[in-house]
Amino acid sequence: RHGNESPSSARGPRPRRRRGRRGDERGGGQGGAAPGLWYQRLEFVGDAALGLAFSNYLYLTNPDVGPGSLSVLRAANISTEKLARVAVRHRLYPLLRRNSPRLDQLVSQFTEAVLQEPEDDLVGLLYGGSTVKAPKVLADIVEAIAAAVYVDSNFHLEMLWKVIRGIMEPIITAETVDEQPVTTLHELCQKYKKNAMFKHWRRDNTNVVNVFVDGDLVGIGSSEQKMIAKLNAARDALHNLANSKSDLLTRAQVGSEAGEHREAKQKLNELCSKKRWRNPKYKVEKEQGPDHEKKFICSVQVETSDNAFVTIGYPMSRVKDAENSAASKMLNEVLGGM
Repeated sequence: RHGNESPSSARGPRPRRRRGRRGDERGGGQGGAAPGLWYQRLEFVGDAALGLAFSNYLYLTNPDVGPGSLSVLRAANISTEKLARVAVRHRLYPLLRRNSPRLDQLVSQFTEAVLQEPEDDLVGLLYGGSTVKAPKVLADIVEAIAAAVYVDSNFHLEMLWKVIRGIMEPIITAETVDEQPVTTLHELCQKYKKNAMFKHWRRDNTNVVNVFVDGDLVGIGSSEQKMIAKLNAARDALHNLANSKSDLLTRAQVGSEAGEHREAKQKLNELCSKKRWRNPKYKVEKEQGPDHEKKFICSVQVETSDNAFVTIGYPMSRVKDAENSAASKMLNEVLGGM
């Protein structure tokens, strides 16, 4: 099944609903509870329901992806950063009954930062695209709404997905998830014979990851999800290394390796457009290594007015990066003088 797969292809027996104290049909008998407790109970259910819905959807739409990568995808799609942006873009916070000027101020600052991001900014969704931390209350609102739909549909997971999927866009997929910071950091350290080490610890309910290069602390990341905390830490490490005069990795080394290839496809497209050549054609020539360490080798073909050129890039952990590597080679070694 592909494309529009629902997160539940087969449903088991639905739990029987029982009447609450006031005769309401509430799964938990919460008729006599305070409204604040209802809200917290909905957060509890919504967190689990969203996790299960995304688990099923990602499992069905990624038949060749291993459990580790699926966990990263699920964590990215239900992270506080992602859910908070859903709440902002659908203007959910004004609907919350509240009396907290301080909370209003925090949400306002975050909202202003998010509205300046492109709607398809996956970097922002994954890592937090601004310096303003996502207020957890925004993610809680989305979880509570998901739970309300789930409970109201008599715990019908497929119905929950049909209702909630639209507001969860853009969904982060195996093709768009950005694990580049970790990969780039390891490749840089390997190239310059350095050792990168990630150390994980917990602070209350938050996962914190420190990055050390040859024993020196170079990056810190945090998140409710361990995988996302690691990505944040690697991204912070690359940023710090590129903007410092550290002898570990100079600015030129980081900049050339992490940035040059990433822009190569765009530069090649611009060159072909300027010369009125056909668009470059990319092809995956080879896949190598086990699933958890798979590398891709891509080629690119450029047809000029009187000739055709093909270059093959270096092995990379993502197809996108392998294409950029091939494009960089084409620009530097073949078309450099044209």
